[in-house]
Amino acid sequence: MSTAIVVGGGMAGVACAAELAEHGVMVTLIDRHNYTQFQPLLYQVATSQLPAEDVARPLATAFKEHPAVTTVTAEISGVDPATRTVSTAGGTHGPADHLVLAAGSQPNFFGVPGAAEHSFPLYSVADARRLRRHLRDRLRDLCNPAGGADPYTVIICGGGPTGVETAGALAELFGALREQGKLAGEATVHLVDHGQALLRPFTDKSHEYALEKLTDKGVQVTFGVAVSGVQADSATLSDGSTVPTDTVIWAGGISGAPVVGVSGLPTGRGGRIDVDADLSVPGHPGVFAVGDVANVPDQHGRALPQLGSVAEQSGRWAAKNIVALTKGEQATPFHYHDKGIMAMIGRNAAVAEVGKHRHHLEGPLAFVAWLGLHAVLLSGMHSRVDAFLNWADDYFHHERAADLELEDSVGRIAWADDEADRPTL
Repeated sequence: MSTAIVVGGGMAGVACAAELAEHGVMVTLIDRHNYTQFQPLLYQVATSQLPAEDVARPLATAFKEHPAVTTVTAEISGVDPATRTVSTAGGTHGPADHLVLAAGSQPNFFGVPGAAEHSFPLYSVADARRLRRHLRDRLRDLCNPAGGADPYTVIICGGGPTGVETAGALAELFGALREQGKLAGEATVHLVDHGQALLRPFTDKSHEYALEKLTDKGVQVTFGVAVSGVQADSATLSDGSTVPTDTVIWAGGISGAPVVGVSGLPTGRGGRIDVDADLSVPGHPGVFAVGDVANVPDQHGRALPQLGSVAEQSGRWAAKNIVALTKGEQATPFHYHDKGIMAMIGRNAAVAEVGKHRHHLEGPLAFVAWLGLHAVLLSGMHSRVDAFLNWADDYFHHERAADLELEDSVGRIAWADDEADRPTL
């Protein structure tokens, strides 16, 4: 029976392992966490719109219907592509017939001094919970009836989907607190981007819509400027100005996960692994790389963007190629099915560009489309239902997130499941 090791329990790794298991391949899935996370919704965890449990699901639960998949929670200390083995503190796994690297990404700070130490990236559940605790503490100070709080500015570095969605959510959060008369000091959001447009992968119409909606919500947007330094109590911008703040949210780019470094494989753009058209690693038979850890090529050889849909489809395609190889057949080039892109800007405000021809939607219709797609993509029925109920509550009671942000914990439905259905966060 054929065997495979999948490194990484994100969207790419889970899709790959599930597809392999469906075809009788024995899979060992290794991740440092015991859960898989839905990264596009981490900003909602940080801003109290969703509890962390709704965007994270235990890997063991995700694969309870797949006995061919064994999940291992461990830090990876080494990867040997030649023997297709993986080393952890608990021992060595492999050799396997095939090795799939799907370890995702890490923040790319581009060498900005202090960014790694003092900023808040949003690439993991731990990141989101850390930011939420920080915002809660800062907003408690700002909502202290005794007053006297200094003005509070949140700097968001990067105008991509993560930056735009986080800026919109925070602006609405601050606005709700202001409407309730709870803010004793001023709170503002300042988004900076070194380019000249928000949501660069989108069309000009979406660029303009996003800018208009963020500006309407009170977000200050500055183009042609980047964060050049982050200190514990300030941010330095590339135009020479300094902004007093202890909250710099880093949405300025990603690179391949640390596992790339311990694999010894050469890296390309973004510190990611370059792969052939069939997602295999050149010169390393039986080794594949998918998702954010790889530069996944389109049919013209250009690297696709780091999107959840690319990760999921590439993980599943690599698995199909592995199954083909086990049958003595040829692996086939990856073909990405572009279903479109979308971004949430706030309540009743979103943009969606559907299909390869980028049919443009905006406003309430795009807002509903965004909710539906992300609910479908969430792993687990409980997470889907819980998310929908939380979103509905937010929609009809827009002050809900503001109230929760000042509490010690986010409310969550008490599901009648056993402990195995709860991730260790």
